[in-house]
Amino acid sequence: MYKTPATSGGSNGGGIAVTTTTTSVQSPHTSDIGDRSHHRSAASRASQFHPARPAIIDLFNLYLGINSRNKSDDSIREPPNKTQKRITALNIDIPPRDAQFLPDFEQLQSQYPDHEQLYTVVESVLVSLVIQCSNHGPRSKFILFAIRSLYSIGYIYWDSFLPYLLSSVTSAETSVNIFSTTSPQSDVSATSAAGPNLSNIPSPNLESSMVSANAQSCMAISSLRKLLCEIFISVLESNQKPSTYADIFNKTLSWLINWDLCQNGSDEVDGVKPYKRDKALFEWLRKCLRVVRMLVEDNKCRVPFYELLRSGLHFSENLPDDVALFTLVFEVHRRRDMMAVHMQMLDQHLHCPTFGNQRLLNQAAVNTLSESNTTLRHSPITYPSVLGEPLHGEDILLTIQRGSLDWKRANRCIRHAIRNTPSPDWWRRVLMVAPCHRLNSQGSTPGAVFSSDMICEATIDRILELLKITNSGVNCWQDWLIFSDLFFFLMKSGCMDFVDFVDKLVLRLAEKDHQVLRTNHVTWLFAQIIRVELVMSALNTDSRKVETLRKLLSFHKEASSPDSDNPQSILLDFVCNCQTLRIWSLTSSVREYLNMEQLLKAKKIDEWWRQVSKGKYMMDYVNLDDNSIGMFWVVSYTMAQPACEMVMTWLTCDGYTELPEPNPQANGTITVRREVNPVSLSLMSGFSIHLCMKLAFQMEDNMFSGVHAPNIAMVETYTRLFLIQPHSLFHPLLSHLHQKNPEIFNKPGAIILVLEILNYRLFSLYRYQGKNKSLMYDVTKILSTLKGKRGEHRVCRLAENLCMNLIMSLREFFFVKKDGKGPTEFTETLNRVTVMTLAIIIKTRGISDAGHLLYLQTMLEQILANSTHTWSHKTLFYFPSVLRDALIGRTDKRPLAIQAWKQAEATVIHQCKQLLSPPDDPTYVMTYISHSFPQHRLYLCAGAWVLMRGHPEDINTGNLGRVLREFSPEEVTSNIYTMVDIILHNIQLELQQHAHSMQDVISNTCDNLAKFIWIHELLPPDILLLALTDRDDDPHALRIVVNLLERKELQQRINCYIADRGNPDHWLQNGVFKRVDLQKALGNHLSWNQKYPTYFDDIAARLFPVIPLILYRLIENDATEAADRILQLYSSFLHYYPLNFTFVRDILAYFYGHLPAKLIFRILNVLNIKKVPFSNLFQERINSSEATCPPLEYFASLLLKIVNNVIPPLHISKDEGQNCNYNPTTNQSGSANNAFEPQKAFYQIQDPGTYTQLVLETAVIEILSLPVTATQIISAFVQIIVKIVKVQPNPIQSNNGFGMSPSSLDSFSDSNDASRDCGSKSNPLTIGVDFSNSVSMIQACGLLLAQLPVEFHVKLYEEASRVIKDNESHSVVAYALLDPTWAAQDNTSTALGNVVALIHAFFWNLPQQWLDNTHLLINQLRPVSSVSMLRIAFRIIGPLLPRLANAHSLFIKTLELLLSTMVDVFGKNTKPLIPIEASDITDLIDFLHHVVHYEGQGGPVQPNSKPRPDVLALCGRAIENMRPDVQHLLFHLKPDISSIYAATKNSQNPS
Repeated sequence: MYKTPATSGGSNGGGIAVTTTTTSVQSPHTSDIGDRSHHRSAASRASQFHPARPAIIDLFNLYLGINSRNKSDDSIREPPNKTQKRITALNIDIPPRDAQFLPDFEQLQSQYPDHEQLYTVVESVLVSLVIQCSNHGPRSKFILFAIRSLYSIGYIYWDSFLPYLLSSVTSAETSVNIFSTTSPQSDVSATSAAGPNLSNIPSPNLESSMVSANAQSCMAISSLRKLLCEIFISVLESNQKPSTYADIFNKTLSWLINWDLCQNGSDEVDGVKPYKRDKALFEWLRKCLRVVRMLVEDNKCRVPFYELLRSGLHFSENLPDDVALFTLVFEVHRRRDMMAVHMQMLDQHLHCPTFGNQRLLNQAAVNTLSESNTTLRHSPITYPSVLGEPLHGEDILLTIQRGSLDWKRANRCIRHAIRNTPSPDWWRRVLMVAPCHRLNSQGSTPGAVFSSDMICEATIDRILELLKITNSGVNCWQDWLIFSDLFFFLMKSGCMDFVDFVDKLVLRLAEKDHQVLRTNHVTWLFAQIIRVELVMSALNTDSRKVETLRKLLSFHKEASSPDSDNPQSILLDFVCNCQTLRIWSLTSSVREYLNMEQLLKAKKIDEWWRQVSKGKYMMDYVNLDDNSIGMFWVVSYTMAQPACEMVMTWLTCDGYTELPEPNPQANGTITVRREVNPVSLSLMSGFSIHLCMKLAFQMEDNMFSGVHAPNIAMVETYTRLFLIQPHSLFHPLLSHLHQKNPEIFNKPGAIILVLEILNYRLFSLYRYQGKNKSLMYDVTKILSTLKGKRGEHRVCRLAENLCMNLIMSLREFFFVKKDGKGPTEFTETLNRVTVMTLAIIIKTRGISDAGHLLYLQTMLEQILANSTHTWSHKTLFYFPSVLRDALIGRTDKRPLAIQAWKQAEATVIHQCKQLLSPPDDPTYVMTYISHSFPQHRLYLCAGAWVLMRGHPEDINTGNLGRVLREFSPEEVTSNIYTMVDIILHNIQLELQQHAHSMQDVISNTCDNLAKFIWIHELLPPDILLLALTDRDDDPHALRIVVNLLERKELQQRINCYIADRGNPDHWLQNGVFKRVDLQKALGNHLSWNQKYPTYFDDIAARLFPVIPLILYRLIENDATEAADRILQLYSSFLHYYPLNFTFVRDILAYFYGHLPAKLIFRILNVLNIKKVPFSNLFQERINSSEATCPPLEYFASLLLKIVNNVIPPLHISKDEGQNCNYNPTTNQSGSANNAFEPQKAFYQIQDPGTYTQLVLETAVIEILSLPVTATQIISAFVQIIVKIVKVQPNPIQSNNGFGMSPSSLDSFSDSNDASRDCGSKSNPLTIGVDFSNSVSMIQACGLLLAQLPVEFHVKLYEEASRVIKDNESHSVVAYALLDPTWAAQDNTSTALGNVVALIHAFFWNLPQQWLDNTHLLINQLRPVSSVSMLRIAFRIIGPLLPRLANAHSLFIKTLELLLSTMVDVFGKNTKPLIPIEASDITDLIDFLHHVVHYEGQGGPVQPNSKPRPDVLALCGRAIENMRPDVQHLLFHLKPDISSIYAATKNSQNPS
């Protein structure tokens, strides 16, 4: 019978104060106790007055040797005589023997029929006696005996008794910890709501000890814990429920962790000797340890040993000096470290190779579809916790100590970033705001891993580095300019404390050779930022401002440059005077420290300015000599406003003129500034950032004033400001202008000018800044309001073209709606482009977060909600499977559309005849628009096409053009798509019903369409070409497209565009820009009622995003010859395409394995080969017809280039910082060209944006262009990694200490390698690697391979599995799977260790979607037959599991794979050749426990973390197939009630 326990109070007559609790048991496992816990409160109240209570108390008093009732009775009698005394002395009460207790109790029990109530009384009395008698040795022994005896007869149930006991003990301990002053109760009937507490322990000094919380209390707690441990041991002698084990474990562990809370030192307190307290302490500690050992011992495994690993026991400080405890803690440390190994990848935790890392944080599961989530990226560095879990954000800052190796690693990462200038978006994500600028209300910054101290130290390192290069005689002025832009941004963003930075810089310069500061570059840097608001505030309000200003003055140096006419030298010569003047105006407190000679020298600046600013024509800024340029730069620092006015005068000095009437429909005239030369980039580069900001704001006011249209020179100069200062000047243009003046876009031409600037000059900058998605959303809002407005063709088509470019510029998964809800606001054209872009992104770059895959179907529904388009089977064949499966079931609505056309054809033709008859009647246009039905207007172009019958002159194209211009843009788009379907349908009918040749029909169709778009300019050609391209499933559509692209009408426009635009690098063009006539630039359809001039817009430029999409369709349909012809015609034109580099990379990846060599060559010619850092050997091979694989040295040189330019240095070099700015190019023989190359400015590498990304993507393009198979390429790379060994003395070194030496090392000679076809047989590779960078080589290879298409991944898994099988050896596995850095340093690198490190570096850089294929590697290794191979499998896949914490289905798949490998080795029916003990894999057992908790938590394991039920179910199914001894160690990961995880609601753990 399962009885309901209850608590009871004491009653009269008991000699021991029995107190009870009226609160329910606060156990996390109440569901396992039965119905008792639900009725405990009611039973407790009833049991206080139960008639059996006095008798039970008397029984226990009897056996405890206390007869307080008799003593109470004697006290009221008369004093006895001597005889009585003697008799009393001879009749002292002696407690009965313990063996008599059970018969007496059973006799007492038989007197009360209500056993349920009797049980509650007994339970209540026992709990109180445990607490009150624990510090009395004989009595505590009897209580333990009584409990055991009652359990032996089935009267006590541990599952119900123990939680109640623990709850009461917790209350008693709490009463001591909060210094309870409760007085001892002598009345046995007294009760306490707080439960039994130690204040009721009889002691002569009890009250004073409770008040002072002295050593007596500690001894009492020790005694209580010792007794409870004895009870726990009794409980563990029999099988119990898992929840009972969990309760015991949690309680015992909490005592061990908090063992010293009541220790008050070693001095004698209240007469209690220290050794007594120590003895009591060690007694219960040893008992606790015994309990813990019994719980976690392998032969029972009542609680997984893993619970000790996450308990925090090993972090406890001041552990007592106990051998048993030390042994346990040591064991926990050992197993924790072994388990943590499986969580960590074999890398150096530096992950900022391109600074465009688009990977989301692992823990940042996308819960809401918002733009803010996309800013949560992988950290540039990671750091493992003690359990191996990757830390992120501020957790890293709190962990890394200043001056440690990890601090230096982070510092190298920042320095690498400073040298390569990633976007401000990257810096904002990873930098913490300096404490002095951080608001109290400001929360933590997600992803921020670099502190203010780190960035300050790295910035100073970069300054010293540039000073050393400058002192060596190298001209690195461009590097200084790029660094000043970043320095301004960092200071403005509050990432550094200005005063603290100055102090540290002074100290660093004092530590180094004083000669390092020979120039005024440092003074020039401070002159750039001295007007920053935070800097001004520090110089005005900081208590150390005078000292700081004096330190600034200490950086001044006398100019000593021999080239005095050099503009930079002149600026540096006068910059001290500029700063002195600025400090003079700031405060008078430091004027006494100023150099008066510098103030006098500053007058030369004023004198020069007065001379050049006189006269009518001012300065001839086009032909300035070096001296004038240098002096004007100086003026920009001292007199920014006059300098700004001077530049504005240059750009407006020729006045304005009226533009001729472009169209009769355009009302009024417009005035425009006459064209002048734009300000050259070389002149602007030396402007102070303060002047650049003033110029940008003043130009905006001038350009968007609405008074005069600006000239092209001003607009071009305006855009150049942002290109040369991308960090300090950038702001979102649309929102910025709207904030300045909400009415600004109502002014004539303002929105057109803004869209032109964004579409043709700055959208690459937006991608670099990470703002292209937000810009896309903003432009979409504009587009949604215009696409339905009649006549708004120019602005709408420009916005649509900009959106097209923005969509195609995206390199990661995106949301088509900012809020993620409802249909898109895109046009039909944009919807189709979006689907194609998604296909390219998913196939060539992957989806970074698995959560996005769940949103993909919703996103497609949003895109296609208002679209009936279907994609051809050939197009879907190249789509990634996840997209193809979602789209392949769409119904083709074209038959219904043709049927609807046939029904409306007669009416439409009748209306068209009236409208398009040759007599020109413009008045009928408005009649048609007003009275025609919308469904009939949809067929206007189709009706006109039918009426033409091959003779366009037979229709009135003037009226047709007028009507189309009066339509809304979306109506014109619908007309085009409908007309295309009907044209293609009629071609089919004509070929079937008439004896016309296909060539004639296609030719006539193309002639008519050419007249539509080129002669009469009735329709936008870009939309028409896309409409035809999207019908590639029709056999004639692409032929028409190719014909239209090859026509001379279009070629003439293309040639005119190239001639008018000049250099594709527009920022280098210093001549007067030629303004193209509005009608000539845009055609009749777009310009009919417009008068605002064009700047960069042109109907030819609208084809930039169209031609790449056409090429995709041609290749999909195997029309490679046609694609080759198009590329040959348009390669020069595509040099102007801002995304040509991305286009080449993506198309090669999208069609890898399907492109002929000739077409690859044509695709590469889209690039300007001279500007792309291709290797010399590659350039030789693409110009030859040789189709052999390059030698292995070629692949090694690719990796070496990535090591030198992409990956941060992983180790400190001997003279770190001296040569770090060199960009060597290593030839195939291994020699390095150490000639200094200036840092690339952003405007030089707008696509892809950073030099690191350019180098990496160039290597990708090279690999994808090689005329060899993926198998050969992968085999070559794996060979290089396998054979890395330590260099012999004096190898040829590159700048990072990594070198290649043909005479230094072993060669590759594995006859089984497929890469012997890549030149290793005839010219074996010999490569030497300095141990400090051997890991860099592995990291570089993993990074590079992760950028390649999935076809390469499959081959990598095959090759890696082959190497692993060939090198499996039990003796080397344990060492090989540790950190390869130490192995390289010790010259003990192994093929196995290097390959696993390569796989880990590869995994880290993969998007989560592509991690789905990782099972292929393990499946290649199966069946696993040895523990060593099992460990390899775990070491390879284990570190992936933390990354998959937010990808549940992928986590399940990966975990199932690992469990399957365990079944291979430890299956029920497996018969290993060598006996294997389950104890050999305790680290794997612990790891499995940890990862299921990690995934259940969705991040680092917490005390309340618990596995998911479906994960336990998966584990349970696998465990059933394992050997019994392994099952035993894993059975808590099963879903049945034998598991403490499945049986408890919450696996709580003491902290």
